[in-house]
Amino acid sequence: MSQEMAGPHEPHRGAAPPSGLLGLWWKFMDFRIGVAPAPVVVAIIAIVAVFVAQGHVPADILTAMAVLTVGGFACAEVGRRLPYFNRIGSAAIFATFVPSFLVFAHALPAPIVLSIKTFTAQSNILYLFIASIIVGSILGMDRRVLVGGFLRIFIPLAAGSLTATMVGCAVGWALGLGLSHTLFMIVAPIMAGGVGEGALPLSMGYAAAGGVAQSAVFAQVLPVVMLGSLTAILLSGALNYLGRAVPRLTGEGRLQIGETGQDNLPARNKPAPPPVETVAAAAVLAATLYLVGVVIQKLSGFPAPVAMLILTVALKLGRLIPSDLEAGAHAVYDFFRTAVTYPLLFAIGVAMTPWDKLVAAFTAPILITIAATVVTLVGTGFFVARPVGMHPVDVAIVNACHSGQGGTGDVAILSAANRMQLMPFAQIATRIGGAITVTLAVIAFRVWGG
Repeated sequence: MSQEMAGPHEPHRGAAPPSGLLGLWWKFMDFRIGVAPAPVVVAIIAIVAVFVAQGHVPADILTAMAVLTVGGFACAEVGRRLPYFNRIGSAAIFATFVPSFLVFAHALPAPIVLSIKTFTAQSNILYLFIASIIVGSILGMDRRVLVGGFLRIFIPLAAGSLTATMVGCAVGWALGLGLSHTLFMIVAPIMAGGVGEGALPLSMGYAAAGGVAQSAVFAQVLPVVMLGSLTAILLSGALNYLGRAVPRLTGEGRLQIGETGQDNLPARNKPAPPPVETVAAAAVLAATLYLVGVVIQKLSGFPAPVAMLILTVALKLGRLIPSDLEAGAHAVYDFFRTAVTYPLLFAIGVAMTPWDKLVAAFTAPILITIAATVVTLVGTGFFVARPVGMHPVDVAIVNACHSGQGGTGDVAILSAANRMQLMPFAQIATRIGGAITVTLAVIAFRVWGG
């Protein structure tokens, strides 16, 4: 995977390392778990142990940065070292689901859990990450193919959604789950766009139409959403492995055949790194664009990430962002992709992925129906891609995001696939595709399900 993992750091340049005890210390400092030097990891563990012994772990950004860095990269490193599974995204899976299980098993001290949950809820770190990834990846794209990519992606998304609905319903009906139950309680939640933007409004619509408690409906659909996302993560990791084995099937993060961008240039042709001031300006730009999206959402109800995405595309196409600022935005994207992905997944696992809800749907008919739905959604994208001039592996990964757990699922899916630059298209699949799914499902439920 592209994120830096445990191991010796790059050798020192310019001067030979010292000998003796100082040389051994330098070697210890050069060994890193993710981005953290080994002595720093040891210090963080000792500091957090003191906090836990005192019964309170601060929820400020400094503590969270330290705790999540150690936890996220440590879990990812374990997953990365698993034979075979490391080829299908086990680092991202471990960084997300191991902390979820640790919370359920009470193996993670309660003060740490409370600190992470508080920080995740109050800091809005997920949307800072998404904003930085979207703005940086769009501004780093080739302008000539940007519009074509956004228009063409709707073809495999629509084809995948329709085919997955038919196959999922057929499989659920054949397994005795009932056609109506399969459609409204399994297939629709999978493609509804996650929890907050999908399962929650879906359950509210069902409850209003059927005269039942919304909490009861939500408890039914939440495990399905989570298992659908887990299936998509596994498939995306497998697609990444397929892309490495058969390079002609993938653009390595590029959707359209012939597309180029900063990530795709030979090393000798890449521009020099932008100055720190420019990178800082790009970070402020990303945050501002997201806040504009928030205002649009408050005024119109249109999802903030999608509004931000559309505005960023307009700025790119209108050449309103200078090239140096585009390079700075791409540097911000690189930083968040490399340093923040696994810590964020660890936070998601602790704060947003209840293990008991995940295992609640572990029955054979439901598991098979979920797998059939997600595999069909992803597989249809794979086979539709080539006829519309797109790379099969990358399109299939975007389709997988349509069955993900909202923004958290997009991060996990794209991390497992090592294609974080597809985040703008993932947001289309998740937000727009999810909104359409919820709307149609609630309308259909009022007619046939209630």
